[in-house]
Amino acid sequence: MAGRDWSDSGSVGSSVAAPSEVSTVPDKFGFLGGAQYTEEDSEDNVGVDVIRRRERKWLEMLANWDSHMLKKYRKVRDRCRKGIPSALRARAWQHLCGAHKQLERNPGVFEQLASSPADPRMEDDIRKDLHRQFPQHEMFLEKGGHGQEDLFRVLKVLAQVSPDEYCQAHAPLAAVLLMQMPAEPAFWCLKVICDKYVPGYYARGLVSV
Repeated sequence: MAGRDWSDSGSVGSSVAAPSEVSTVPDKFGFLGGAQYTEEDSEDNVGVDVIRRRERKWLEMLANWDSHMLKKYRKVRDRCRKGIPSALRARAWQHLCGAHKQLERNPGVFEQLASSPADPRMEDDIRKDLHRQFPQHEMFLEKGGHGQEDLFRVLKVLAQVSPDEYCQAHAPLAAVLLMQMPAEPAFWCLKVICDKYVPGYYARGLVSV
């Protein structure tokens, strides 16, 4: 499969801090400190009233999404640049890329494909990459844990429906999506990103890089 010659050190999600540098207490984003410690984000420096006001604006926008995208897309752009409230980030990402519509149009498809037999060699390739993705994030620490298993399911289903099949470079992006949302919407976000925004990027050999 594409990218099979990449080393662990070359994987986007494989940066691992020395054991002495890694905290055993995750930060609020799930990272275990050390080299991957996440600095305080902008929400930590903003009052609660401001955050709630931003959330109300985003809720109103999400409830009337098509209208905003057709008539007020500059306002959507500007609010994205200000920062999407963390409580609404999953919904916002799905709406921004159009994955929410794919999810609505294809009920049950993800679970059906996730439980269907697939090429054993492809599944083995995916399994070999799971431990490399953000190994200092609490979701992906444990082999066979829910994070790694959800990542496996997302990548397996994408490999079955993507013309590019499975590429190792899919995994870090899928892992980031899973930090924000469940497996099914994460899959549809990943598929839309690959199909609409970077078509051909993940083809064999990453020839479009």
